[in-house]
Amino acid sequence: MSIPFLENYNFLAPYWLLGLALIPIMGVWYFTQREKRYANLNLPSLEAFGKSSLRGQLRIMLPILRTLTIATLFIAMARPQLTLKEEEITADGVDIMMVMDLSSSMLAQDFTPDRLEVSKAVAADFIDKRKYDRIGLAVFSGEAFTQCPLTTDHRVLKEFLGGLQCGILEDGTAIGMGLSTAVNRLKDSEAKSKIVILLTDGDNNAGYIKPMTAGEIARELDVKVYTIGIGSKGAAKTPVRRRSNGEYVYQMAQVNFDENLLRELSKMTGGQYFRAVSKEGLEEIYQIIDQLEKTKIEVTTIKRYSEEFYLFALLGIIFLVLEILLRYTIFRTIP
Repeated sequence: MSIPFLENYNFLAPYWLLGLALIPIMGVWYFTQREKRYANLNLPSLEAFGKSSLRGQLRIMLPILRTLTIATLFIAMARPQLTLKEEEITADGVDIMMVMDLSSSMLAQDFTPDRLEVSKAVAADFIDKRKYDRIGLAVFSGEAFTQCPLTTDHRVLKEFLGGLQCGILEDGTAIGMGLSTAVNRLKDSEAKSKIVILLTDGDNNAGYIKPMTAGEIARELDVKVYTIGIGSKGAAKTPVRRRSNGEYVYQMAQVNFDENLLRELSKMTGGQYFRAVSKEGLEEIYQIIDQLEKTKIEVTTIKRYSEEFYLFALLGIIFLVLEILLRYTIFRTIP
């Protein structure tokens, strides 16, 4: 039995709440027996009486007050308690930097609607699963920068992730720059495990830091790098140039990227390389990473209870007294 305003309460004797089922039965009985409780007065016409008085119209308050009395007393008998819960994290989790490629090729339509939108959606699902981890976001194309530093505020992180667009940076694919930006954010981390998840669909062709140099720095700082190459096998509808109004011109182009580079970056840092050729494949990759990067987090839960039955008992008494006063004063009837 679900009562909206009682959702935050715990009941020591919840079986008393079954009594609330009697209320609709009482309502049906009240209206079916109403005519039997009052004597009939036969008149040739009701014109002399006109419309019913305000007093007569307000008399419906009596059964309403009786219903409220019964409902609140049943709730009081169920012993409601307000539950206060606290959680303490007593161990470090994992610090994760996600690195997203924003080069124009990420708009290729071999994924629906394109590689970038699918990558963003799957990454957001991954973030939701890492409740206690600090996660940050770096982006790159021809250059790189930190979109969101390491944080446990995953709502804000997902807002930054959802707002990513191609074209906000100089075009190109600077994998070394993207990786080094992420590693720089992890260098002072005291987490038990530090990882980078780098997703790209192209060859390194820009930036002043070589990917292998960034990989060596990651290895020295004990940062594990997982690389994901995204793109179907064969040809795909891909942006090849941009018009003066900003629109991309698409043509069929062969899907190519440096898998050997991505594989070597992961191998040298203790991570793994993955190839995603579909949305389902990308989801599986993030699931694998999620399982590989688990650390034991001890959560101490402290519960405190506040007795609230007296409030409902007091309301029940107030409703009952008010009904009695109204019944034998304003709404008093002649026997």
